[in-house]
Amino acid sequence: MQPLSNRAKKLEKKPMTLAERAYLPAIFQGLSITLRHFFSKKATIRYPEETRPFSPVFRGLHVLKRDEQGRERCTACGLCAVACPAEAITMVAGERKKGEEGLYREEKYAVSYEINMLRCIFCGLCEEACPKAAVYLQADKMAPPRFERDEFIYGKDRLVEPVAPDARSKRGIQLTPEQAQVLSTKLAQPA
Repeated sequence: MQPLSNRAKKLEKKPMTLAERAYLPAIFQGLSITLRHFFSKKATIRYPEETRPFSPVFRGLHVLKRDEQGRERCTACGLCAVACPAEAITMVAGERKKGEEGLYREEKYAVSYEINMLRCIFCGLCEEACPKAAVYLQADKMAPPRFERDEFIYGKDRLVEPVAPDARSKRGIQLTPEQAQVLSTKLAQPA
């Protein structure tokens, strides 16, 4: 078979020296690399005690937001479930009964709202699709590890943010401290 080009280069094999035959240069080179890494800054952290800073665009744990009066914003329109590429969101809609005006904003609300965190890819499309700004992916919390699969299905009990304004997430579509104070005084006053 003929070569494709005429640029073939003949190499001569040089005889190894005594040190090269004893592999001393290779051993010292390996030790120097080991010592250099031994004194360099470590790439790992002690996770539970130390945490790395999150990226400004990090999308973490889901939360269902409340409005200024403490009512649930979600109206069970289903746009978040339709927008979810992983089909991780399921909901059941229901109609608000008389006397529940303080709990829900609209006549229709989500009786059951579940997100399967094992299927969720944290893309944020549910947050963008929500017309009422009810779904929010927190930038300061991630889904905690669990041991059972059914513990990764988050219902309204884990997703709806607390009524108390001080207990809510400090990032995202959130109240200012002054607004939180006004809201807490309004909630404390009897109707």
